[in-house]
Amino acid sequence: MNVKDFQLLPFYRFASDHISVGIHAIDSNGRTILYNEKMKNIEGLDLHDVADRTLLELFQFDQQESTLLKVLQSEEHVLNVKQTYWNRNGHEITTINDTYPVFENGKLIGAVELARDVTTLERMVYQPLRRYGDPITFSTITAVSDSMKQVILMAQKAATARLSVLLVGEAGTGKDLVAEGIHNELSPPMSHFYTLNCHNSDPTILTKLKDDLILLETSTIFCVRIDLLTLGMQQQLLDLVNDPNLSKHLFLASVGADPVNLIASGELLKDLYYFFASMSIVVLPLRDRRKDIDPFVHDYFARHRIRFGSAIMGMTNEVRDIFNSYDWPGNLKEVEILLDEIVSMLTFEEMVTFEMLPLHFKLKVQEMREPLKRAEDFVVQSNRDLLPLDEYLREAEMYYLQKVMGMFEGNVTKSAVALGMSRQNLQYRLRKMKK
Repeated sequence: MNVKDFQLLPFYRFASDHISVGIHAIDSNGRTILYNEKMKNIEGLDLHDVADRTLLELFQFDQQESTLLKVLQSEEHVLNVKQTYWNRNGHEITTINDTYPVFENGKLIGAVELARDVTTLERMVYQPLRRYGDPITFSTITAVSDSMKQVILMAQKAATARLSVLLVGEAGTGKDLVAEGIHNELSPPMSHFYTLNCHNSDPTILTKLKDDLILLETSTIFCVRIDLLTLGMQQQLLDLVNDPNLSKHLFLASVGADPVNLIASGELLKDLYYFFASMSIVVLPLRDRRKDIDPFVHDYFARHRIRFGSAIMGMTNEVRDIFNSYDWPGNLKEVEILLDEIVSMLTFEEMVTFEMLPLHFKLKVQEMREPLKRAEDFVVQSNRDLLPLDEYLREAEMYYLQKVMGMFEGNVTKSAVALGMSRQNLQYRLRKMKK
């Protein structure tokens, strides 16, 4: 390590501890060597909890293996993966991860994972309208796709019949929003909307719920992710919802996957499913109902104009195409978070352009927009039409600069050093590429 690298260490350490992304790095044996403050907050652990322990000693992975271990084995990066797992304290964690292998002198020495926390997506009510003081009703829910129109229709019928409902779908799809829509559709109305965030780390949550319900007036009780409760706690919940003393309340619930599969895998009590399944409503992920993206973005910008007096009207066709092609693993909540990030930088802009998208999102969609040319594309081949020399050199330069900028996550200074040119020269060339 040279003197300059040593001087930079405090800055790297500060950046690592204050960045909004969780960082977890492991060596080639799967043992933790870097675990920043954000990752501690996400996973509820501390450095002394993870030191000298392998990933498999720390976490129980559900359905898919650890992305860090997968990258160690494949030596290939893995991007935009949603992962749900449990730490050794029994807490469920959901993250969207970008994971990269780390090499030194051509030898794999470990892997590093950049994680964005979406654990609260299933526990938070997805209600951007609440910021503006509006009640959540079926008329305020974006429902342009046929599947969402069917969701609203079934939810209205459930509200009319005052049926218990099981909402099925991934995190961030809007199940909580539909549940409150049912609550506000009831006639006569219920006094309160009570959300129970189900998890297995606190065995007293159902006792507390029962105590609350005895005191509450008629209420709608929404049990979020009942499949996360232990089977013993699910039995306790079943006894509670069947208690004749609590029959004045309406019970709704949600699960994160197909309930039949959950029952088959021993994660969901069959009798509890039967109680809530007088009507099951499946809320599809956003990638399966892309027609809802544009109207949601339109409504978001309309609310932003009203509240902040901004000039923003929409997106360019280029950005709209990207939004409608991206898979959105975090569903509508991920869209909202991205829009929050975009509008925080607005001044007088009327349209969101590609240049206004956050860098982390640009990198994810770059290959989807226009896959980078391979090096062999620039080799002269007899079966290819020859390009004019200036055009050939421009394409080769564009390819190489994009490759280097991608390696350094868009950092112009680091890229310029690697390319052996001044920062100003690189900026000039990048601007020239955009023309």
